[in-house]
Amino acid sequence: MAVVMRLSRGGSKKRPYYRIVVADERAPRDGKYIEKIGNYDPRLAKDSPDRVTLDADRAKHWLSVGAQPSDRVARFLDAAGVRERAARNNPKKGELGANAKERLEEKAQKAAEAAEAAKEAEEAAKAAAEEAANAPAEETPAAEEAPAAEEAGEEKAEG
Repeated sequence: MAVVMRLSRGGSKKRPYYRIVVADERAPRDGKYIEKIGNYDPRLAKDSPDRVTLDADRAKHWLSVGAQPSDRVARFLDAAGVRERAARNNPKKGELGANAKERLEEKAQKAAEAAEAAKEAEEAAKAAAEEAANAPAEETPAAEEAPAAEEAGEEKAEG
């Protein structure tokens, strides 16, 4: 029979309250336990002394007979000075998943294409502006001829 030190949830909906218990690992989370060795109230401020109450002597006893603490209870035991907890390191914690990386690459590619298209449109607009700046002297006679041709067409229609 393996013995564990874990949290057993109590309280009502949206108002959690936990007992720190020693139980058989096969027992349900909130079910039968061997001994209650403390309390944990997550609703209290982190610096409140009533947030975690722990019977250190009983915790030491259960650790000496082989009880394994859960991660959260191990943190409490470390804070109480009962048992050292090795710091964990997860270098991939902040890393994006494969799908998120793909979406990010697609977004970057679309942004690059949009920037390139905007640059091409700007260059085309500059070229058109240069042509318009150079062309008015040449297009002015053609512009004068067009109204004259329209007037001639109107005279024929009247006559």
